[in-house]
Amino acid sequence: MEPPPDFGPPGPSGCLGKIDFLFVISNFSYMEQVQAQILALFPTFLDSLTEEFAGFDAHIMVVETDDGWLMDNCALCGPGCDPNGMLPTCGADLDECDSTMGAGVTFPAGKDSSAQRCVLAEGRYITSKDGDPKAAFECIAKVGSYGGVPTPADAMVAALSWPLLGTHGYPPGCNQGFLRDDALLVVTIISSEYETNSSGPAWAWRKALMEAKNQDAAAFQVLVITTDVDTPNGLCVTARFISVISSRFEGGV
Repeated sequence: MEPPPDFGPPGPSGCLGKIDFLFVISNFSYMEQVQAQILALFPTFLDSLTEEFAGFDAHIMVVETDDGWLMDNCALCGPGCDPNGMLPTCGADLDECDSTMGAGVTFPAGKDSSAQRCVLAEGRYITSKDGDPKAAFECIAKVGSYGGVPTPADAMVAALSWPLLGTHGYPPGCNQGFLRDDALLVVTIISSEYETNSSGPAWAWRKALMEAKNQDAAAFQVLVITTDVDTPNGLCVTARFISVISSRFEGGV
């Protein structure tokens, strides 16, 4: 693909040096295989970013698709909580942002998650100050498969809202500093479920993106990777069906 045009004055110069990557990753059932694929591909993504966009300043943040912190088994705990602790917190030192819809994930919890506090240089998103961005992403992106009802669009809108960004007169928020006026915003939504639970209509989601990027439609891009359940003979539906049957019958298919 040809690179998108540079933003001209008085707009941001996103393609000239700064990109804010927002990953909205579902933590609903059946997402463990999808997250494994994401983690396997991230090093290639990061290497390409480094090689093809040398000198670019990137922010990378992951948000879940619900607003809960759900640990179902303390034995899963890594650094930051106690394997011998008591549910529901397992002795974890949690803050308000850990259970806020749209806040950058730094403590995934529950089945198939990293189940630990991920320490990032800038709080809730990865920057060039993080010495090992691949390890940092592996920690925050392994959000697990024990979440509540997935609402990907709601999570995206919340992540870019003024209260969480701490802009437009709001006090410092969970995602303070992530979104920059002079950066291109790239949103990637990854979910195994059809989007039926977020607050609509869809034009309101675009409106939120426009507000986040100062009404500049050229300042953001959105990619959605999800089920093809509405496509005749779709591949993802079949793959998921086989996965469910196999897990229930422990290889008896």
